[in-house]
Parts: sequence; C-alpha cells; structure tokens
Amino acid sequence: CRMSSDESVSEEEIKEKGKRLATKKQPARNAKKLKVESDDNDSGEDFTPTSKSKAPKKKTAKSSKKKKAQKKGSDEEEEASESEKPVAKKKASASTATPIDMTASVKPITEDDSKYIKIVSWNVASFRSILKKGFQDYLDAEKPDILFLQEIKLNTEADINGAKFEGYTTYYNYCKRKKGYSGTACFTKIKPVNVSFDIGFESHDQEGRSITLELNDYYVIGSYVPNAGQKLERLKYRTEEWDRDFLTYIKGLDAKKPVIWTGDLNVAHQEIDICKPNQKLAGYTPEERANFTKLLESGFVDAWRKLNPGVVQYTYWNLRSPRENNVGWRLDYFVVSERLFPKIANSFVRQTVKGSDHCPLGLLMP
Repeated sequence: CRMSSDESVSEEEIKEKGKRLATKKQPARNAKKLKVESDDNDSGEDFTPTSKSKAPKKKTAKSSKKKKAQKKGSDEEEEASESEKPVAKKKASASTATPIDMTASVKPITEDDSKYIKIVSWNVASFRSILKKGFQDYLDAEKPDILFLQEIKLNTEADINGAKFEGYTTYYNYCKRKKGYSGTACFTKIKPVNVSFDIGFESHDQEGRSITLELNDYYVIGSYVPNAGQKLERLKYRTEEWDRDFLTYIKGLDAKKPVIWTGDLNVAHQEIDICKPNQKLAGYTPEERANFTKLLESGFVDAWRKLNPGVVQYTYWNLRSPRENNVGWRLDYFVVSERLFPKIANSFVRQTVKGSDHCPLGLLMP
C-alpha cells in the first residue's frame, strides 16, 4: 500500500517519535512499581524516591541513651503484657462457661425409681466448671439419694462460694498435697451411720481420693483412683502400692458389711471396655488390669458388666473427639460384694449427659 505525499513520514521522524513516546511512558511504569512496593509499607503511605539520599545522622551518647531507655520501656511493657495474657484468658474462659442441657436424656430407669435407693457417681473434671454448665438442673432431674463426685479440684468450700444443695448433706475431701487437683465429694439424702475420708494409709491420703459412707446394711465408697500417667510415671505407685493397699481396705470393710465401691477407677478391665486397645496406655496396662481381676476374684462383682455381658458401653471420651463418635473407655464402675449383687435392681449409664469428659452412672438398690 502506498502513502499519499502528505501522509508520508521519514524514517528519522518515526524513530524520533518512538523515543518521545518511550520517554513519556517510562515514569508511569516506575510510578506503578513504586505504588505496589508501598502497599507493604506499615504506614500505608506512598513514598517518592529522591535523587539525593540524606546522610545518616551521627549518633550521640545522648540519643543512644534515649533509644536504650525507650527500648527498655518497650520491653517491660511487652513482658507485662505477656504476663497478663494467661490471667485474662483464664478469666474469660471461667466467665463464659456455656450452660448445657443435662436433663433431656435423664429418664426414669424403672416405672418408679423412688422405690429404690439411687446411687450415682460422676467424674466432673472440675466442680466449679460443672456448676456453671447446669449441674443443679441435672441434680434436680436425676434425684439421686447418694451422689459421689470425683476430680472436683477444689481447695475449700469457698471455691464454690459456699453453694448449698437443698435436701443434701455434703462432704468434701480436698487434695492436701496440691492445689486445684484431684479431690472427691459426696451428696447424700440418707443419714449415714458414719463417714470416713481416705483409706487409712498416709502415703495415699494426701490427694483426697476417697470417701466412705457407712449405712445400716452396707458401706458405700466413692473413689478417684490414681492415674498411672501419660508416660506411666505413676504406674509402679498405682499397681504396687495403691492397688495393694486399697484391696486391704475394701476387704477389711467387706468382713464387717457388704460393700458398694464406685467412682472413676481408671482401668479398662477387658478389651470390650476400650475402643482402641493399647497395652502401653495408662488404664489398660497388663498390670492394672491384672490387679482389677485380682480384686474381683477376692469376692466382688463388676455390677454393670455382670448385668450387661457383651455390651459395649463407655463412660469416658476424650474431649478432642465428639462423644457421638463413641471412641471411648469404660473407666467408671460399680463394684459390689458378691453377696450383695443379687439385690441390685438395675445399673445404668447416662452416656448423653455432657459437661465433663466422663458421664454419670448409677445403681438402684432396694
């Protein structure tokens, strides 16, 4: 295609025009690049490069001291801030405990539960916590005659602001060795003949692990048996000392009257009592299971298992897994003297009652 004479342009003019256009566009590209870099600037402000850079200011002793003082002040503020975080977090979690409906699944076990003595046990994993989640509602719905609690983690009754529970006499056994650890409690509508705390061995009686009620016809013991520990660091103490001495204690009582022993016994006795068997885990070691077998062979019965042979039922679930997945352990029991077992009306587990990593379980006696 040929150009007309007035449209023709020399090669020199084309090159010159191209240079001018390139020169005009370059600043725009640079500006865009600088704008992108400025988005990472803490202030969010655009900055313009200058052809001359300012010489750095000479440091003086005065300015160095000032900066050190500012840094020290800043570090102290940061340390103070860090030290306050756990406290603030703790306060927030304590004040925001969410109430739970603990009553929906609490149905009568028989046509008329009031005909029986209802004994219930529950590891509440902190009594203060369970109070805020609806414990009183559960108590009103369940109506136990005797209730044993484990792992209450109280230091004194003042920790629950002197809370009273209408119709019940309450007994607390606090851990003496360590604050906010272990501990047991008992609520009873039945006036006992006698109440005793611990099991009479000084080496075991520092953690508030047991309460015994003597009734007219039998003893009722509520216990929180020591855990062997995640690394089995207390396995030897548990199996060679506690289990041995508790067996002596319970056999001594059984020689006088039949016994009902309940609580978190921290052992999954048989393979059916644990979802994922692992003999290296506390509560399922051969030593713990063998000791429990030995106790049963000494004249006692695992009441729930005897009444429900072959039934998979757990009482503990790790909070990291929803309870509905039923990845659990049966760690809580009613163990009774053989001669008392025929009198049991029923034994039950409240699997759907939440608020703790354990659920309540119960026994009905005439």
